[in-house]
Amino acid sequence: MIHTQNDVLASQQFPLAWQNQFHSTNPIERLNRVIKRRTDAAGVFPNVDSVFRLVGTLLRQQNRQWQNEKYYLDPGLIQQIVAGA
Repeated sequence: MIHTQNDVLASQQFPLAWQNQFHSTNPIERLNRVIKRRTDAAGVFPNVDSVFRLVGTLLRQQNRQWQNEKYYLDPGLIQQIVAGA
């Protein structure tokens, strides 16, 4: 896929406060470290389904935390942008 200049600069259309968030992969990297630490602690898994259950549980917990505790991107601003689009 070839990206155009508009694709590359799309994040510039969002509020300035959000632009710094787009340049950081820290939350994803942290989540990957948590998954690695928890799967390493579990050791050997009896089957693939057990891996999916553990990782799925971790992802659900993180999703709830991001929705309820930490606003990575302010929901009010998201609604304003969607309404304006």
